Amino acid sequence: MIRKANKEDIQRIIELLHQVNMVHHVIRPDLFKPHTTKYNEQELETMLGDAGKPIFVYDDGTVLGYAFCQVSEVKNSQLLEDTKTLYIDDICVDEKARGTHVGTALYKYVRDYAQSIGCHNITLNVWEGNVPALQFYKSMGMTVQKTTMETIM
Repeated sequence: MIRKANKEDIQRIIELLHQVNMVHHVIRPDLFKPHTTKYNEQELETMLGDAGKPIFVYDDGTVLGYAFCQVSEVKNSQLLEDTKTLYIDDICVDEKARGTHVGTALYKYVRDYAQSIGCHNITLNVWEGNVPALQFYKSMGMTVQKTTMETIM
């Protein structure tokens, strides 16, 4: 079952955040510190009350995955068309549950949610080197919108 996260999920979300961070640390140890998380418990509790930043969890008795979302809108821009976008800030499936379609279920739920609130598109970022994530998002029908480049000094 997929549902909005609540305070009782925070500890499990922290555990999953550690898993995501370690994936990123292995790919880019020059940027990501090991053994930490993107958000702490207080930040998560605040986010749970923010309707513009819904967090969804896949729960089959244990939370096996999550999707952190952010809804943003462009209105009356001189350059850009008016749009509403759902950005997937972070998505994770427990490493022990990967390959069991938890990610597919989460993504489809988020896609349906975005459609239900009138979003034009869904966006997210994938780190270069995270081949499984890139392949997964392509299999969900996502395409490249833009590319971020860097020069390391």
